Amino acid sequence: MSALYTVTASRFALERTPFGKLVLTNAAGERFEGVVPVRALPIQSPEDGISIVSQDGKEVGWVDLLADVPQPAQDLIRAELATREFMPVIERIVSVTSFSTPCTWSVETNRGPTDFVLRGDEDIRRIGKGNALLIADAHGIQYLVRDQFAMDAQGKKILDRFL
Repeated sequence: MSALYTVTASRFALERTPFGKLVLTNAAGERFEGVVPVRALPIQSPEDGISIVSQDGKEVGWVDLLADVPQPAQDLIRAELATREFMPVIERIVSVTSFSTPCTWSVETNRGPTDFVLRGDEDIRRIGKGNALLIADAHGIQYLVRDQFAMDAQGKKILDRFL
């Protein structure tokens, strides 16, 4: 599967090898095997500003807006990003063991139910212009709350106690 598209006045083709690696071929015919898409703003603007970097970490392509990329290449980029990124989204806060830290949170995420330890109030950060929160557990896993005010009443109450 390959796709050819225009990005910031340059052209390149993106394809996946039978071994699962992404290959970018630029307008000059240079071929970069094992490229990796990296989001510039993974939380605030996940579809804007995606850098395509080579195995040695050099940028070999840039996508201003993923929606402007033709569909076959969009699917390749999204699939690669999905395999590299792990940020569960908290959909519901079931319970917390205490309102002082450290405490254990039981939550339902888009990846299923889980428990994690919150070390301190400072591990909950507001992000972006909206009502999003980023919560880091004791192991460094980041959990995203897309909109703290869209949570159910119990979730809002728990978040209010920690913010």
